[in-house]
Amino acid sequence: MTTAPALASFAGITDGRADQRAHRRYPISLILRYKLLSNGRVVRSGSGQTLNLSTGGAYFECVDPLPVAGTIELVLNWPFLLAGTCPLKLIMFGNIVRVKGKCVAFHTLRYEFRTAGVRALSAPSQHLT
Repeated sequence: MTTAPALASFAGITDGRADQRAHRRYPISLILRYKLLSNGRVVRSGSGQTLNLSTGGAYFECVDPLPVAGTIELVLNWPFLLAGTCPLKLIMFGNIVRVKGKCVAFHTLRYEFRTAGVRALSAPSQHLT
């Protein structure tokens, strides 16, 4: 009996088999803002768009290339309203794990939802004079 299949699975080698990732990825496209952090300070910020998203991370494309490693904060406008009226922002903190051109793989260390304030769901009223 050999341990090769177990080692291949552990190493992430799938040879065309089903995806072995720990978290399911969802192909969702959301506009994002990022902050590249160093020692708790913002050293660079920019924007991009998610290509896929999971609780374990995100894969996104940004306007400007990012370094191959670093701590980063992502802020996304969540596409659903809290209680049907209040917009939410998803804030994700983590590390860049891979960069390919302008595409970045991000590993989530923690995330939280924040309210983004109440917005009117109807068109602004027009005043008659």
